[in-house]
Amino acid sequence: MATRRTDVTTGQDVLVEQAGKAACCDTCATVSVAAKNPIESAPAATRPQPLVTATTRPDLVVLEPGRRASISRAADRRITVIGLAIASGFLAAAVAAMALPAPLRHGLWLPVHLGLAGAAGTAIASVLPFFVAALSVVRPIGPMVRGGAIALIAVGALMASLGIVGGVQSLALAGALSYLVGLGAVSIAAFWPLRGARGSRHPLVLAAYGAAIAMVAVGVGIVGTMLAGYPPFVERWGLLKPAHAWLNVFGFLSVIVAATLVHLAPTVAGARIVSRQSAVVALAGLVTGAPLVALGFALGDDRVARIGASVELFGAFALVAHAAAVRRDRGRWTTDPAWHRLTASSLLAAPGWFLVAVLIAAARILWLGAVPAAWSLDSIAAPLAVGWVVQVLIGAWSQLLPAIGPGDFAVHARQRTVLGRAATGRLVALNIGVALVLFGGMINWVWLAEIGVVLGGVAVAASLAILVDALRTGETGVVSGSIRASRGG
Repeated sequence: MATRRTDVTTGQDVLVEQAGKAACCDTCATVSVAAKNPIESAPAATRPQPLVTATTRPDLVVLEPGRRASISRAADRRITVIGLAIASGFLAAAVAAMALPAPLRHGLWLPVHLGLAGAAGTAIASVLPFFVAALSVVRPIGPMVRGGAIALIAVGALMASLGIVGGVQSLALAGALSYLVGLGAVSIAAFWPLRGARGSRHPLVLAAYGAAIAMVAVGVGIVGTMLAGYPPFVERWGLLKPAHAWLNVFGFLSVIVAATLVHLAPTVAGARIVSRQSAVVALAGLVTGAPLVALGFALGDDRVARIGASVELFGAFALVAHAAAVRRDRGRWTTDPAWHRLTASSLLAAPGWFLVAVLIAAARILWLGAVPAAWSLDSIAAPLAVGWVVQVLIGAWSQLLPAIGPGDFAVHARQRTVLGRAATGRLVALNIGVALVLFGGMINWVWLAEIGVVLGGVAVAASLAILVDALRTGETGVVSGSIRASRGG
């Protein structure tokens, strides 16, 4: 049975299932009803109704005037959208950096760093506190803390990139320190408001977020200490570099993305959000595996590193199983087919590329042990950075912008039209591009890898251009070009 309550992310009156009827919370139950009956779950802007809360009696649902004050998230939503726009700027810089000569960009280091530490890190600083506050139904922290955290992460990533490429070690060190302080601010923005929460609604997801931030703090601390010239770290950098990389990409980024997908992927796919054992196994494996691998490298202990790689691999398989279960339970949408195809397909395909990256990275450790040669950025850059992180980033901003961005329901509908442009073409180009880069690198066919780079770059660049158009639509309420022509996918 469904009743009307307030959507915690939008403040609008929507249908939800009664508590205890297979939905883990009001926010999740909203998605289930919306997928079943999109007309009835339309926002209040198109269906004016008084705000109500529901109280249940035996065999009867009584609707009474609501008395609980709603939580205003308008400022928090604006900050989140601004942060996503900054993240898209880093992603554009990463695409442009691929055109630079290889020695100038330090091989793949600069594009990957701009895409992961810059774009993904800024996006996480923007979305994670918003997502935690919405899930826990608490008032978000003030805009100063939110904006400061995003700025510190973005500035830190930029300074570190410029410092390493330009050979200015002091600038790179300042960037690492800024990033560390930004991580602390993100932690405060995400977890400080939980003091007012009535119990933890999603303890597994919140614990994974906390562990991920702790891992990246250690990872950035390792490289910062090395940049500061501390002799033991400088002398052992060959082993500490893989530890730093594993904590950052397989620990921080991958754990946060995986934890977010536990709720975001079913929401986007129109599937029922239920507790799945695959999600528990995936998060447990990813939270445990990366630090064990890092510890193994730091100690030079093959056994610890191999145990960690095996655990990480098990978690990656479980994440793919979770994505498969969500896809099997997905809903059937009757509106905005191209937009739904883009968001759902990108978020459900990305875990497959994550598994490929973990297979390659773990296999090297299982074969070679905890030695510097066991870490190879070139071998996993395409599936990890583009197939996994960037693909999730594109799917996430395409889903979030019409949900929390500026404008009313009509503007959001036009944004979905814009964001669904060339959906199938972009998905195919990006994923085929990643496959060609990976396969071409394995068999040493440079020309094939270059075709893949072009395909993937075009897909990402097109997605960035479409995002800019959607943002402009939110500000002006006008879609550039023909709406009818843009509905194809």
